[in-house]
Amino acid sequence: MGLSRSLLDLSPLRVSPAFRRLWAGQALSGLGTRMTTVAVMVQVWESTRSTVWTGAVGLAGALPIVLLGLFAGSLVDRVDRRRFFLLTTSGQALCSLLLAGQALFGRLPVAGVLALVAAQSCFVAGGGPAARTFLPRLLPADRLAAGLALQGFSFQVSMLAGPALGGLIAGRYGVDACYLLDALTFSAALYGAFGLPAMPSGEAAARPGLRGVADGLAFLLRTPVVRGALITDLAVTVLSMPISLFPLINAERFGDDPETLGLFLSALAVGGLVASLFSGAFTRLPRPGVVMLTAAGAWGTALALAGLAPGRWPVLGFLALAGAADTIAVVSRGTIVQLHTPTELLGRVSAAEQIVGQAGPDLGNLRGGLVADATSGATALVSGGLLCLAAVTLTAATTPALRPAAQPLRPARE
Repeated sequence: MGLSRSLLDLSPLRVSPAFRRLWAGQALSGLGTRMTTVAVMVQVWESTRSTVWTGAVGLAGALPIVLLGLFAGSLVDRVDRRRFFLLTTSGQALCSLLLAGQALFGRLPVAGVLALVAAQSCFVAGGGPAARTFLPRLLPADRLAAGLALQGFSFQVSMLAGPALGGLIAGRYGVDACYLLDALTFSAALYGAFGLPAMPSGEAAARPGLRGVADGLAFLLRTPVVRGALITDLAVTVLSMPISLFPLINAERFGDDPETLGLFLSALAVGGLVASLFSGAFTRLPRPGVVMLTAAGAWGTALALAGLAPGRWPVLGFLALAGAADTIAVVSRGTIVQLHTPTELLGRVSAAEQIVGQAGPDLGNLRGGLVADATSGATALVSGGLLCLAAVTLTAATTPALRPAAQPLRPARE
């Protein structure tokens, strides 16, 4: 495979103007979202000087997605998805404006700030699944993986640049400037959404309430390839998420140097960004299931080796490899879900995928912290990587559609 075919595949931006506008808008709004995350943390810390309250920021953002996600996904499958996305994006922008208003004209108590964060997350619970249903309507099946890789690339850029910009702007101009810029970036997301075609639910709209949710869960249970993809993601996140271990490992082995701690976090993001830049090497492969399982296993292996590595630079190298493997696994998993989920169920399945992506890392960081508290940071990191590798191996053994001997994956809706 030539170098040009290994690089990030830009063809979805050329073949679909609607996708191009949507991608650009979401990339800008994602950058603003990362800035607001920093701004909220800064405001809460300045008001309380309490890590309990700063930890509550993450909880306020996660709970609505976990609690409302499946119901929101069912609603996505009942309404015009474009209109629903416009509504939820407007709601997120309004919450950013309210955050800016309270910062400019009289700061709310911390509980009020968390309430706005939770309200914004309620809109994310619906807007996220809606946005995940767009790609099959905008791109041909052979461009889905490339489209997901482009979204992954913009996500990695926002993860690297957003917090840095947020900290810089909050330090120089105040948190209100971050909130205002975030609200402005939502105008780009709205511009992209307005360019989408109408996306009505059609004749097979989801049943209301719990019945619609149950239909989505039943699909997951009876569809091994999609179920296996989500189980693989849980293996990566719940069993081996390493973020909570970094401060302890840094203290145990590297003298509690703040610069090293920052490099730990950056290494994962840099690895993910590099994998995104060279995503053409795997998005063009015909078996995303094999790619996903291999990448998930590589994530666990790299983390275990990072826990055993003798010096700072080898540790950073293995963490970068883990970040690259995670990006490959995420893109491949998204491809499997998109290709094997009927259009009328895509909102609910996307909501389940979003919940797994939100709750899995939180549970994984908790698991790592508990194991490290009983043993050591290195032990928690190595054991998590090995548990992930074992779970991925078991998933591969019990899901024939994901194994190399299986036939290439085909779209379920055709």
